Amino acid sequence: MNKQNEAVETPFNIKTIIGPVMAVIIGMIMVILDSTVVNVAMPGIVEYFKSDLDTMQWTITGYTLALSAVIPLAGWMSDRFGAKRIFLITILFFTIGSVLCSVAQSPEQLILYRIIQGLGGGMVAPIGMAIIFRLAPPDKMGSIMGMLGIPMLLAPALGPVISGWFVEFSTWHWIFLINLPIGIIALIVGMKYLPNFETKTVPSLDKFGIILAPIAFSMLAYGVSESSTSWTSKETLTGLIVGGVALLLFIVVELRQKQPLLELRVFKSSDFTRSILITWIMQIALFGSFLIVPLYLQTVKGYGAFETGLIMLPQAVASALMMPIGGKLYDKVGARPLALVGLTVITGALYLFSTITLDSTNVFIILTLAMMGAGMGISMMAINTHVLQSAPRHLVSRVTSLTSAAQQVMVSFAVAGMAGFLTSSTKDYMTKIANPLEAMISAYGDTFLLAAGIALAGAVLSIILRKPVVSDIDQGELDEEAKSSMMVGH
Repeated sequence: MNKQNEAVETPFNIKTIIGPVMAVIIGMIMVILDSTVVNVAMPGIVEYFKSDLDTMQWTITGYTLALSAVIPLAGWMSDRFGAKRIFLITILFFTIGSVLCSVAQSPEQLILYRIIQGLGGGMVAPIGMAIIFRLAPPDKMGSIMGMLGIPMLLAPALGPVISGWFVEFSTWHWIFLINLPIGIIALIVGMKYLPNFETKTVPSLDKFGIILAPIAFSMLAYGVSESSTSWTSKETLTGLIVGGVALLLFIVVELRQKQPLLELRVFKSSDFTRSILITWIMQIALFGSFLIVPLYLQTVKGYGAFETGLIMLPQAVASALMMPIGGKLYDKVGARPLALVGLTVITGALYLFSTITLDSTNVFIILTLAMMGAGMGISMMAINTHVLQSAPRHLVSRVTSLTSAAQQVMVSFAVAGMAGFLTSSTKDYMTKIANPLEAMISAYGDTFLLAAGIALAGAVLSIILRKPVVSDIDQGELDEEAKSSMMVGH
């Protein structure tokens, strides 16, 4: 029996796991923060580089695509080289990428360095969570998960506020440079407290999948973003055609692989397909608006970055408060009523945003944001859990990589698509309305209305969800990768 099993069999003391938990929490906070800080900083970054939204949105799109590229590799890399080693390397890679972002001299450099950040950050959460699942005994899992939930609840709430403070009272460079001391602390704590796990024999890596997936998703995102100029422009068509061909090749390759990068065979399950389609629709509606709302507050309403961050705070708080309620209700009623209610609430909030004017009060904006956060909190975890439960039992551990990576791809599409639509709509209204500010308000209204329409489509589709059959999957038999993905992948 190996040392790991011997350690588990000895009487458990919570003090023995505090060190590893702290290392994982510090790493996760750093990565999750950087998924939200750029939204509020975007107007300042656009102005600093004298660029435009279509170009600078790639600082978000490139980051999320890089995350999606490496998430499926987390389990393979951990088994092949050791979880502790890969966790520390990814933290180091992310920290280096952050420092590079802080010294970027051009839009192209910042986008490249954000991609480096994403390549490091994508594996931090899944590997970190998997480590803790291997260390914590089942009867203590609840208390340990409460500790690990801290960064997942705090980071989205604090990200816009911290970002806004740095942008308004210092410089946007600090939203990245702050990761240097945090990264160093995470490395020191990780090297001291994370245990060494034995490596395992792993199957050969899906090399064609690794190459084709980033090409397919990045080119499709590029085509969608370039549509702001014209759907028939050379750039748009090139992105969509190259991305489409790469996607078809990727699907063919993955279906022929015994150990594919992403397990696409799971789409044979109609229940899984329905639920993940609704998940994607929700993510596109929500994450696209997460960029548009801060842009509106700063460019139209004239708020500073810090004030924008404070206004955005109730959305994250409402989501955090409603998430445990949604979890408890899920056990009683299943995903369908929660998805229907949550997406309906989100649709209503986005529709209210589409009617916003210069005279709209802060109270109206804050309540609408809180409404959107509440809809997200009550429905998102329920739908994500339903996705996992509706997957064929023997594919569950492979499905978690698919759902986690797919979320990042949907975020990239949402950001590229919404930014492109906003730019195109603004140009169109500028030719029709003499007052530039009124033209911008009309363009934002149309963009929010588009997001509301997407969310409404998700609400309608949620009616076809079937109540999950709990016996289809024994939650006690999920491996640590599957369990951790339910927490961190969404």
